[in-house]
Amino acid sequence: MNIGFNTLLWGPGLSLELFPLLDSLKGAGYDGVEIPIFAADVAHHKVVGQALKDAGLRSTAVTVIPDEEHNPCSPVAAHRAGAVDYLKGIIDTCQAAGTEILMGPYHQPLGVFSGGGPTKDEWERAAEVHRQAADYAQQAGVKLIIEWLNRFECYFITTMQQGADYAALVNHPNFGTMFDTFHANIEEKDPAASLKKHLGAVGHVHISENDRGTPGTGHAAIRESIQVLKEGGYDGWLTIEAFGRSLPELAAATRVWRDLFPSPEEVYTKGIAYIKECLAD
Repeated sequence: MNIGFNTLLWGPGLSLELFPLLDSLKGAGYDGVEIPIFAADVAHHKVVGQALKDAGLRSTAVTVIPDEEHNPCSPVAAHRAGAVDYLKGIIDTCQAAGTEILMGPYHQPLGVFSGGGPTKDEWERAAEVHRQAADYAQQAGVKLIIEWLNRFECYFITTMQQGADYAALVNHPNFGTMFDTFHANIEEKDPAASLKKHLGAVGHVHISENDRGTPGTGHAAIRESIQVLKEGGYDGWLTIEAFGRSLPELAAATRVWRDLFPSPEEVYTKGIAYIKECLAD
């Protein structure tokens, strides 16, 4: 398995100012980073890709749906077409950076609710968008992994079962779903059991504590989940995702109202130590 770290802890993108961080993460033992890409920017991410190579790091990426005009499940055809165009731009940006996986909740705009669960029509509409995006990404050498979130952040996909079912509906070899220990801690009665049941659909894993702080300091089923992954032969990424208050806009989006750790350095040093401890069990 590969161990990664999501750089959203420091900002909404991997800016030039953050490049020195790459050497620190490599020195701590990480195989790669997960970079936020919230707008297409091929030129900058060619520079990012070179910086990653120089640091000896691989990468995955995360994106979200920016607004209703780019909503994959919208009843408005122009909005669905906008979603395809948006995802193609992000995929081009991933290719420029040499990124292997584009993951994230790019099934609906975040924090938008319909007043009910997803409808069959919404799933069918979004699935067609994601098939087109998966075709395009396959040509670019980028794997698409959809992220399900807890019910307080979205309504479209909110459980491991739904994530697996949606991936099956899209039915594309370049499209899968993922498992996040934070969201599973909220939505699954037995997170490790849900992961084991649907492991075949999982193409990416987020290691995130129940409070979004340092892995191993809370009660999310991280150790149990890693054991399932080991026993099931999973050979993908274990990427730490933690959030702080350094950026007010990001803190508001992730609902971080207090300090969850003394420093980012604690998160990435103690976090990887805990994952390696779990892998060694």
